[in-house]
Amino acid sequence: MSIATTVYKTQGTGNDFVMFEDADGTYDPQPKEIAAICDRHFGIGADGLIRVTKPQYVGDISEEDLKACEDGGAEWFMDYRNADGSIAQMCGNGSRATALFIRTMHGIDGDEPLRLGTRAGVKTLTPMPDDDELGTHLFRVDMGVWKIGDVDAHIVTVADSDGSGKGTFVDMGNPHVVTVVEDAFSTLPVLEDLDLDEAPVVTPAIEEGQNVEFVRIDEIDDGEDRGEATMRVFERGCGETLSCGTGLCATAVVLHAKTGVNHWRITVRGGKVDVDVTGDDVMLTGPAAIVAKIEML
Repeated sequence: MSIATTVYKTQGTGNDFVMFEDADGTYDPQPKEIAAICDRHFGIGADGLIRVTKPQYVGDISEEDLKACEDGGAEWFMDYRNADGSIAQMCGNGSRATALFIRTMHGIDGDEPLRLGTRAGVKTLTPMPDDDELGTHLFRVDMGVWKIGDVDAHIVTVADSDGSGKGTFVDMGNPHVVTVVEDAFSTLPVLEDLDLDEAPVVTPAIEEGQNVEFVRIDEIDDGEDRGEATMRVFERGCGETLSCGTGLCATAVVLHAKTGVNHWRITVRGGKVDVDVTGDDVMLTGPAAIVAKIEML
């Protein structure tokens, strides 16, 4: 097999992963095996697979990226693949699950930040105190710089629906188009009945594919510079998922652009997270969990 026989099921706000450690570069996950393991009926079931390895064992990263990991103090690398086996640049929820996995497997305690290599650069993950709403095993991820396109420049439509909305492109290391709807997804009348095999279509299309978020603003407190929102997400290579870390960050960036509010608590189907947009950086704070250890046959 191209995947270890001992794997772990992990999750961050319901965004779930099959994860394993590959400290010496033994494994090279292949798309067909990844898709089989991530299949929810015939495999373990997950939104993606994460090989936790050393940067030098990631064959598709450049010498420049490898040096960035070395200079940034990233001993470990999150080699993330979507459920269909395709490579993904970054996963915010996956990075938190990876940080918890590394700390647990190697007996790391305390609040020392962890530097983690990803295809979107080195990310810093800092353990945070438990929170009544957000949950336990919280990590704050410095997701780094973001880029936003023209606000509401794209038309977002949903398959088998006459509804549409205006979307804004955000680059979080991977591409997103965020659509803000006014009330309970009123512009998307059949969203609740959407066939998950059919992803939302963005026009104009983005060549490498895109993740699409639909968000409703629930509350804004201008005095406290805080807001609350609800989000649903459709991920390339997965379909609808319970959460998407980079999508949550892209959502907060768009909400910031539209309202001027910097700090957002966003509810997804898998829980709640905090997202803080500060200058050119965005911080994501949310829970992670190790669900099970699995010996594959």
